[in-house]
Amino acid sequence: MTPTLVHHHPQRARDWAEIQERMLVPLYEAVFDRLEVGPATRLLDLGCGSGLALLLAAARGASVTGVEADETRLALARERLLPEPGTGPRRFDARLVGGRPEDTVPLSGPAPDVVTAFDALPAPEVLARTAGALERGTPVVLAGWGPPERCGAASVLGVATRLAEPAGGPRPARGPAAGTSPRDAPGHLPGSWRPGGRDDLEELARRAGLRLDGSGRVSCPFGYAGLESAVRGLLSTGLYDDAVRATDEGQVVKELTEALHPHVRRDGTVWMPNLFRYVVARA
Repeated sequence: MTPTLVHHHPQRARDWAEIQERMLVPLYEAVFDRLEVGPATRLLDLGCGSGLALLLAAARGASVTGVEADETRLALARERLLPEPGTGPRRFDARLVGGRPEDTVPLSGPAPDVVTAFDALPAPEVLARTAGALERGTPVVLAGWGPPERCGAASVLGVATRLAEPAGGPRPARGPAAGTSPRDAPGHLPGSWRPGGRDDLEELARRAGLRLDGSGRVSCPFGYAGLESAVRGLLSTGLYDDAVRATDEGQVVKELTEALHPHVRRDGTVWMPNLFRYVVARA
């Protein structure tokens, strides 16, 4: 389920694209290296956000398709990948589809030969339906948080969960550093937060009928120019939306800023080392 309120705010979407999304570049690149994404690749990204992963894959020569429910993020992805006619040559073979994966996938046209879910974890039934349209052996990559003791941002993200609880008790986790995913999805970021369990991603793959074929861990530190940038970046993830609903944005910003203070370095920058996991499963 796509978070609303904060998550659809145009400035939040731009903060995501300009501040926060780049934190996951090491994850994207590690997966693309492992799967040898290049000119022969047809890549589908479920929950593509503002399109940075697609941009990196397209820069390697891949033909890319992104599905995204958040219209503000999708508009930013279009700016990156599909320039308006007359504004310059089209550089990439890219297709962007608005909507949730459960409403849009499988898509028409040639089947992808790589599927990724970096910023959104589909529900098992959606993942199973997607896999059913793929050729046997096609890799499907699912990503999420590593162990909490390896995530420096855990205490900061815990503010979102704690403040959201008055709205109805602890919430299920959604989405990685940022995206959106259904309420029963394991081990990811938005809405409220909990760290990924040891086998959450593997269990999701199994429930979708996929065959496991390896996993990896990638260091994705969150680094910001200062406290203001850190607050804007973290709010853009959508993880704090429930907290804003339960309290108000001023309270969330105040407590988030306080939680960030231990991560401020002498030069005023903010730094939080984090570990992310991914699994490669096969259709």
